[in-house]
Amino acid sequence: MSSIEEIEEAVERLSSKELSTFRNWFSAYDAAHWDAAIEVDIASGKLDSLADEALSDYRSGKTRQR
Repeated sequence: MSSIEEIEEAVERLSSKELSTFRNWFSAYDAAHWDAAIEVDIASGKLDSLADEALSDYRSGKTRQR
């Protein structure tokens, strides 16, 4: 049995309250890892071309407010 399968089975055994607590924890955990990955991408310049494109579109009037 893989670790993933063990985790899935453990989650299936949680009570409603425990599942809610786990869901909240995992959401915060996942968001923190996502934020860290984005920070690495920003620092490495990986997103520079996307930012340049967005700024170019804005300056040329290709954008609109919602």
